[in-house]
Order: sequence, then structure tokens, then C-alpha cells
Amino acid sequence: MAPKRPESAGAFPKPVESPALSLPDQRPLYAALDLGTNSCRMLIAQPMGSQFKVMDSFSKSVQLGAGLEGSGQLSRAAIYRTIQALWVCKQKLRRHGVERMRLVATEACRRASNGAAFMKRVERETGLRLDIIAPQEEAQLAVVSCAPLVNPKTDQLLVVDIGGGSTELVWIDLTAVPHHARRRAIMRMHLGFHTCEEGLPAAKVVDWISVPLGVATLRDQFCDVGDDTARFALMSWFFEENLAEFAPYKDEQKREGFQIVGTSGTVTTVAASHLGLRRYDRNKVDGLTMTSDEIDRVIRSYLALGPAGRRRDPRIGEDRHALIMSGAAILQALLRCWPTDRLSVADRGLREGMLYAQMAADGVLTDGEA
Repeated sequence: MAPKRPESAGAFPKPVESPALSLPDQRPLYAALDLGTNSCRMLIAQPMGSQFKVMDSFSKSVQLGAGLEGSGQLSRAAIYRTIQALWVCKQKLRRHGVERMRLVATEACRRASNGAAFMKRVERETGLRLDIIAPQEEAQLAVVSCAPLVNPKTDQLLVVDIGGGSTELVWIDLTAVPHHARRRAIMRMHLGFHTCEEGLPAAKVVDWISVPLGVATLRDQFCDVGDDTARFALMSWFFEENLAEFAPYKDEQKREGFQIVGTSGTVTTVAASHLGLRRYDRNKVDGLTMTSDEIDRVIRSYLALGPAGRRRDPRIGEDRHALIMSGAAILQALLRCWPTDRLSVADRGLREGMLYAQMAADGVLTDGEA
């Protein structure tokens, strides 16, 4: 005998909401790529309140500026390494369906006689169009990226971005801006150093400078000095000599209300070494405050290790050991010049600045304090 058909047979099942079937987040994705003298780095992020959430990232040491100091050109090997890295970036952009992006190149491409030709080759072979940005825009973006780390009580701010081929310094006077509005005023600097929105208090750029010496170019200039300690001392004093035209260098500055924020691989590596991290942790490094004595102890420990010891030190890493002493020489010179015994560490830079600028222009960030 055939089984009795259930009364509910043929009825529509009651719909059940499944998390797996929910609609994907419709907020747009943004990308920022920074092709520097030493590294190719990219972030893909989504706006979230007054900040953003990183969805994917890429970082690789391509040494684009290797040999540039002597030849004035980007080498074939460096170009090959860089294009391979950019192909990976292209695949990530395609996979995430990113439409809003800013892709830039900095000092190595600015200085190389074949920099423009290289940009055309990149576009031809990868489909990515990179802009070679001017030093001022590079400095602006570095400042914007550091805004969330600025203490509301800071009156005078020095932002330092130590790159592979150049170092940008920007001195900002915040005394005319109410304490609660200072971070937001710095964020608005993506519009320009001397551009302000009507009716809003503006941060004043006292002076800024792009020194054509970064961790790679400074190292190359003193590579013929055999003694490790002597080379470090020469690099530090030479960098300080190149600050002579920076206006705040000439004047005595007040210690009270002064903050220096450093953003670079050098600064984050020194911070990681200070914390004794054998595996890098951005959450522990970004926003850390180090005293000048703590920084000095780390630098002296690097010198005590020597080149061979630094190469084996897991705190420094394989990509950084050849560049850490030139970066440390720059850092030491900066702390020698200004009235502070503290440095705020920023694991952020051009990429974050470009993301903030794009999102601000599209109006997708909230007005909450950064």
C-alpha cells in the first residue's frame, strides 16, 4: 500500500534567513599603491566610519633604485623585479574588483633618466597607470596618514617620512586650531599645504623640505667607508648638513607642546627591536611612543652587532638589514636637532594618505574625530 501523503506536501517551505546568503557589503573598495626606491606596497581598503578597514595588502622589496646613484638610470634587473611585483598587484585589484585607486611612484622614478619610459612600460605590460608624484604631494600624503596619531594638545608638529630615496619633513603650527579640531585640520591637508576650507580652522605649514637622501641613497653615498661605526657617524652628520635650509632647524624651539611623528620602515624596525618582537606586530608598533634614550639603545645594539650580526637578527629582517644603519643615522640626526626626547611611531605612510584623500573626496568618511 502506498504511503499516505503528508498534509503539508506541496506547501511552500517557510523561508529561513541564512547568513551565507546575505547580500555582500556594498561599500566600495579603494586601493593605494606606493612604488618607492626600495619597496612596492599596496593596500586595498573599505571605508568604515572615520577610518577604513584593510581588506588586502601587498609588500615586496624590489630595490628599484639599486645602482641609480651611479648610473642615473633604473637597471634592467630592477625593472624586471618591479614589473613582476606590479603583476601581483594587478591580480589583487582584479580579484577584488577595485575601481577607485591611486597608484604612485616616488623618488627613484623622479630621479632616473628613464623613469618616464619605465612608467610607459609598466602601463603597457601590466595595464596599471602610475603617476610620478612631486615631493610636496608625497609630503602631504605622509602628513595626512599620521593625523590619527597627533596628540590634541600638540602645538608644534614635525612629521618625518624616511623613504628609500628621499626624506620628507613637514613642520606644522597648530596653535590657531582648537584642540578638538587639530587631527581633522591635519586630515584636510590632502587638499594642499596652503589650502583651507572657508570657515574652518587651518593648520599652518611653517616649512617643509624633501631631502634627496633616504635609506638607500644615503647608504650608497658612503658604501666605500669600511669601518661600520665611522660610516654610521658620517651618514648622520651628512644628513644633518642637508637640513640647513629647513627654517625650523635654524631656530630654538620650545619643548612644551612639541611632537615628532616618524613614519618609515626604519622607525617601525627600531620600535620592533625595542619591544623585542621576533615576529612583527603592527598593532604593538603603530602609535607607540619611544624615548630618545630607548632609540639610542637600539641603535647602539645594532652597531655592536656589526653587519654580520644585523644580517642574522630576526628583529631586523632580511629585507631591512642592509638599510637599517643609514635609516638609523637619519633618525639620530633628527633627534639631535629638535627639542624632544620622544618619538611617535607610525606604521603608515603614502598608502594610508592616499586612501584617506580618495575617501574624503568621495565623502564616504564620517565627520567623527580620526
